Amino acid sequence: MSASAVHSLWTTAATAAEPISKIDAPKIEYGQLSPTLIVLGAAVVGVLVEAFVPRKSRYYAQVFVAVVALVAAFSAVVGLAAGGYGTTKAHIAAMGAVAVDGPALFLQGTILLAGILGVFTFAERRLDPEAHGNRVDAFAAQAASVPGSDSEKAAVKAGFTTTEVFPLLLFAISGMLVFPAANDLLTLFVALEVFSLPLYLLCAVARRKRLMSQEAAVKYFLLGAFASAFTLFGIALLYGYAGSMSYATIAHVVDGTVTNVDPALAGTMGNDVLLLMGMALVVMGLLFKVGAVPFHMWTPDVYQGAPTPVTGFMAAATKVAAFGALLRLLYVVLPGMRWDWRPVMWAVAIVTMLGGAIVAITQTDIKRLLAYSSIAHAGFILAGVIATSPDGVSSVLFYLGAYSFVTIGAFAVVTLVRDAGGEATHLSKWAGLGRRSPLVAAVFAVFLLAFAGIPLTSGFAGKFAVFKAAAEGGAGALVVVGVISSAIAAFFYIRVIVLMFFSEPKPEGPTVAVPSPLTTTAIAVGVAVTLVLGVAPQYFLNLASQAGVFVR
Repeated sequence: MSASAVHSLWTTAATAAEPISKIDAPKIEYGQLSPTLIVLGAAVVGVLVEAFVPRKSRYYAQVFVAVVALVAAFSAVVGLAAGGYGTTKAHIAAMGAVAVDGPALFLQGTILLAGILGVFTFAERRLDPEAHGNRVDAFAAQAASVPGSDSEKAAVKAGFTTTEVFPLLLFAISGMLVFPAANDLLTLFVALEVFSLPLYLLCAVARRKRLMSQEAAVKYFLLGAFASAFTLFGIALLYGYAGSMSYATIAHVVDGTVTNVDPALAGTMGNDVLLLMGMALVVMGLLFKVGAVPFHMWTPDVYQGAPTPVTGFMAAATKVAAFGALLRLLYVVLPGMRWDWRPVMWAVAIVTMLGGAIVAITQTDIKRLLAYSSIAHAGFILAGVIATSPDGVSSVLFYLGAYSFVTIGAFAVVTLVRDAGGEATHLSKWAGLGRRSPLVAAVFAVFLLAFAGIPLTSGFAGKFAVFKAAAEGGAGALVVVGVISSAIAAFFYIRVIVLMFFSEPKPEGPTVAVPSPLTTTAIAVGVAVTLVLGVAPQYFLNLASQAGVFVR
């Protein structure tokens, strides 16, 4: 049989059959997804900069691209919010994959502002002494070279710098922007990986203490991979339960209001064992990202080992993104399962608040102390999640906004206190800092008081809002535990302040480096936001309550 005969058979068979229906083109609302698309596009441009721009100019090009992109993306978020997409026009975009609503826009704005301050701290080049006549930053000269090897020494001598950290940061931010807005489980998982993988890399590229930095990255990667695997397995079980990845469909199956059931799925659909196990595994993955006990093991080691600018950005932005995703999952997908997940969350919140606060007392390293403090704060925010009310959502949004600025500011201050080996993070080195450098010590004291939740700081307004929502939501006992934990936590924050201002400085103590305008800006913005949200929080609380309604 000739080829032409076969071909004619094919064509006649095709025409004889019914005409093939057109494949519908996907409908993507590019304008409403613009914040994420701008940051992703800039990250790709950053990769091209690494490939084509001469080494001397890369640093300036990368910083310029990163800052412009983040400012443009933040403007896009503000534009969407002003256009009513946070309230009246809130809807599901990108064929059901991404929600454009109040909580998504509020959290995206917070992440982008944290990202801008993160870029400033990443770009700092005045803290370390110059090496071979070149200014150096916090990142390894050549990340691929073995610590202490000849190739590393040659890279330092040649004045190389790892400018790839800027596109990596942008990729991480783009994943974080999608994470709290994801409206189906597949999008959630893709976003989780897109922001986790760059963070694993960023943790490993410290200039000083490189082995410790690489150890931190390996720990974070291994535990993060486990958490991702749990999440993925949970997603598979939820898909088996509902026959769909979409949040709305799963919520309908949970409520029992689903209408058209595929006969192939009718056997497993609505099997509560799949639902409970799937829910537990997905929530476990999110609690890992949040750093809640008992999924907190990675936090102190990674915070201590990673380059401090990375720690500051990660501590602030990852929490915002992960809590956003957790809120959407519990409030949009699983409101019908409230009686099942609330008792578990109660237990997690209590052990997280108490565990973080008690273990922090024993810490002697300032970065580990801030890590345990962040674990305690995860517990406080969970109290707002448990409230299951509109006030609960808005209080969590406000707390995340306030917390992220305090955190980046505090870690930016940590980068300034230095001795011969780089950053002086041991607490004993901070003794008498208030006499050596009263301004730096006073700024750090403001951040510590905000962490402790002292009135007239953003920490007090945030804690008050979260505890009030929890009490009104019937979780009064949780508030009592929260107040006790706050009192325990206040002890170690105040202890650091006493150490700085009321002890004698040691003669061989550390020096305080004079930063460039970049880090100064990050710290100044942190202080300003901390005080403004503490003294006059009402406008921002109203903003959070307007933004606190999820689109379903």
